[in-house]
Amino acid sequence: MPTRRAFINITSDVEACLRESGIQEGLLLCNAMHITASVFINDNESGLHKDYEAWLERLAPHEPITQYQHNRTGEDNGDAHLKRQVMGREVMVAVTEGRLDFGTWEQIFYGEFDGRRKKRVLVKIIGT
Repeated sequence: MPTRRAFINITSDVEACLRESGIQEGLLLCNAMHITASVFINDNESGLHKDYEAWLERLAPHEPITQYQHNRTGEDNGDAHLKRQVMGREVMVAVTEGRLDFGTWEQIFYGEFDGRRKKRVLVKIIGT
């Protein structure tokens, strides 16, 4: 990822995994496989995403990087670990009749808080 932070809608990618699985009834787990990334469910509304960015930066500002003891290891991503903790590691979604059983407006997002490193998302689906 070329930017340090981003929110990426991965709903269609997750739905493709579900279609490929053939599961009609069950559960889908989707999680970020890195300690500075998140997977969460919310509305796909740009104002909300800007609000997240501003809110998270107030909670755990990136700079000054010296404020985080974690950064004494030579890293500069102490804030990213905290942002990930707030936004969550994973989501679980019910699968009903072969579809993600969402509430109105719900979609799945990947939250990146320390980009520029290779990362992945894991999707596990169980059911019948």
